[in-house]
Amino acid sequence: MAVQGTATPTPAANDTGEGLLELFTVLQRSLDQLVATQGRLVATLILLVVLLFSVVVVPAALSRLRSVTSDRTGDWLQVMADYTPTTIRGVFLRIAQFSMVVLVVVSFLIVWGVLDVVQTVGPYLDGSDQSVLATIQTVVLVMLAFVLSDQMQRWIGRFSQAVTGFTEHQEEILLRLGQVTVFVTIGATIFAVWGIDLSGLLVGAGFLGIVVGLAARQTLGSLIAGFVLMFSRPFTIGDWVLVGDQEGIVTDITIFNTRLENFDGEFVIIPNDRVSDRAVTNRSRKGLLRLTVDIGVDYDTDVDRAMDLAREAMADIEHVVDSPTPDVVPKDFGDSAVVMELRFWIDHPTPPRKWRAISAVVRGVKATFDDEDITIPFPQRTLSNRVDAADEESLEGGVEMRPDGDG
Repeated sequence: MAVQGTATPTPAANDTGEGLLELFTVLQRSLDQLVATQGRLVATLILLVVLLFSVVVVPAALSRLRSVTSDRTGDWLQVMADYTPTTIRGVFLRIAQFSMVVLVVVSFLIVWGVLDVVQTVGPYLDGSDQSVLATIQTVVLVMLAFVLSDQMQRWIGRFSQAVTGFTEHQEEILLRLGQVTVFVTIGATIFAVWGIDLSGLLVGAGFLGIVVGLAARQTLGSLIAGFVLMFSRPFTIGDWVLVGDQEGIVTDITIFNTRLENFDGEFVIIPNDRVSDRAVTNRSRKGLLRLTVDIGVDYDTDVDRAMDLAREAMADIEHVVDSPTPDVVPKDFGDSAVVMELRFWIDHPTPPRKWRAISAVVRGVKATFDDEDITIPFPQRTLSNRVDAADEESLEGGVEMRPDGDG
């Protein structure tokens, strides 16, 4: 499989090359005349002044002018700046500075007789060799690719701010897909500029893709599942989730795996294909989480009064939200107590908030019950001996007399 290609001369390319050659010819004649009339030292000093002016003075003056006009013109200039691609302005400025530096350096070489620019670049610009023009086009296309990539990042950022519910990971994956599209398109254009035929390369890449797909089925499955997770959004970074038997806080979501930090401080990495094929419980999605605590009261206690006291105690706890309101439900007849279930809600659920709320509810209800003399019984057992039928008859008949008459 051979990939062949050369830059083919065109009439437009020939005209461009002739124009550049004429420009270099005029530059060399002008510098020769300057050297003949002023001398090499004076010409060198003039070139240094031009270099200093173009690289230092002009950018500083433009920056000062922009700050002054921004103070005087108000908000409309800021609006224009927001919708003007700053990267393009920066690229143009850097290109101008770089071009001026190259021009001054070439002028130095011409002034001191080191370089005959017409003879050096003439063979490349007279139409016989188009590699210079193709190189220039390649450089321009590469810069265009970076400008488009930067502008795409700004556009996606504005879009994510305008659309509610657009997460950072969706923004990132959209940006990466856009960048891949831009760079692939620019790369294909560069190959076309150099006249490279990609048909044979694409056929080989197709066979290679089949082989890689068969060898990396699990990796590709995780990749596809990663795209599904990023767009379906069952959870985001910072959520408290339960994935299978793994529970923790989501710390990162990549296109290959999801990373959790569990409550022991351990980091758990789960492949995305294993995340997508099992139940996912998101405890943070709603912003509220209901918690329950079981408590028992003595069988002699007025259950309705105990329920009212427990509700009032939970309502006074700052970790428990007012809506939905706390509730108490009689749950079961225990061995030693009537079991009631305390139900209450917390907002912005996290494991520390959960345990702080449970601890506060347990202390608060216990203190209220103590003040109202409501007993929370501990497990009790009543022990007794079984009496068989013979023993019962003996006890009922009194004391049995012996034959000798003794009691």
